[in-house]
Amino acid sequence: MKHVMNSQLSFLNCANTCMLLASSPVFRRHHLLIRSLGVGVEGAIHHHHHHTYSSTNMQDLNSVEVDAESVIRAITPAFDLSKHKGQSGNIAVIGGCREYTGAPYFAAISALKIGADLSHVFCTKDAAPVIKSYSPELIVHPILEESYSVREEDKKIISSKVLAEVDKWIERFDCLVIGPGLGRDPFLLDCVSEIMRHARQSNIPIVIDGDGLFLVTNNLDLVSGYALAVLTPNFNEYKRLVQKVLSSEVNDQDATQQLLSLAKQIGGVTILKKGKSDLISDGETVKSVSIYGSPRRCGGQGDILSGSVAVFLSWARQLTADPNSNLSSKNPTVLGCIAGSAILRKAASLAFSNKKRSTVTGDIIECLGKSVEDVCPAA
Repeated sequence: MKHVMNSQLSFLNCANTCMLLASSPVFRRHHLLIRSLGVGVEGAIHHHHHHTYSSTNMQDLNSVEVDAESVIRAITPAFDLSKHKGQSGNIAVIGGCREYTGAPYFAAISALKIGADLSHVFCTKDAAPVIKSYSPELIVHPILEESYSVREEDKKIISSKVLAEVDKWIERFDCLVIGPGLGRDPFLLDCVSEIMRHARQSNIPIVIDGDGLFLVTNNLDLVSGYALAVLTPNFNEYKRLVQKVLSSEVNDQDATQQLLSLAKQIGGVTILKKGKSDLISDGETVKSVSIYGSPRRCGGQGDILSGSVAVFLSWARQLTADPNSNLSSKNPTVLGCIAGSAILRKAASLAFSNKKRSTVTGDIIECLGKSVEDVCPAA
């Protein structure tokens, strides 16, 4: 009897010790990092959603639901008092014109809310005062021009000045977001095309959304073969890409294979196809993110996504660039898309639980900080 009681006490002490260890933030972080490296990025995780696989269904076979939360924990940097401003992300949004000032603001402020240190907006002179009025947190550069304000004979000179101004800054940025609120003015699009070419030459990641996708669809050479490019199309934008690149219509029955083919055809860019489940492909594999989510479809959520992906991509790139990191073999664009998708979905879900039908983009942005904190506590 005494032996049994001692065994029970020993077991309880061991259990208590394990519980104390498990409650340690450091232990949890390392445990989740190991999980994300071993399973979350490479394989299917079924504790969020269970799928029945069929040998005849290529979409189910090739689309892998990832453990997005573990990816977020793996790439989100811990706070370190020795770091200086800019080391946790310096993001720039290229967009904003007379008609559209909200989209670049949403993308840029979302980057800050996720955890970037600095966020810039390069926009037209008309848009700059409006965007500045939204928040003093953003660094706004009123350097872009539209056709109506430029004489034909001055276009070459103005274009050179725009590029020279961007070049003063471009090496400082960890990622560019191209397209939110950009509009479709021909001269403006020509200038942005040159900015994208300069970004490629400097090996800077670019996340393309909104009117940036209109530009890219008609000028595929801007991103073709560039592994640090991310496209984030919605339904209609994806439809135009498929028609242009694959000369076919969207095939929902074989969505995964079609996305894989599209990414390969554009030369290995990463595509985040937004939908009920977000599908992500770099031409080699397809990942799915379908956790959380909200039935509310207010405009501006794509802008939040582009800003969020930019930050997570820049963090993931720092890790994958380190040959001693366990993430060195992973694609930072895919990791960034997984994390950005999941955080937006979680923030939208939280906002909807509070505001229901009245949920707007600003409500979702205000939930970004809590969403990151819930998944990856700061301390």
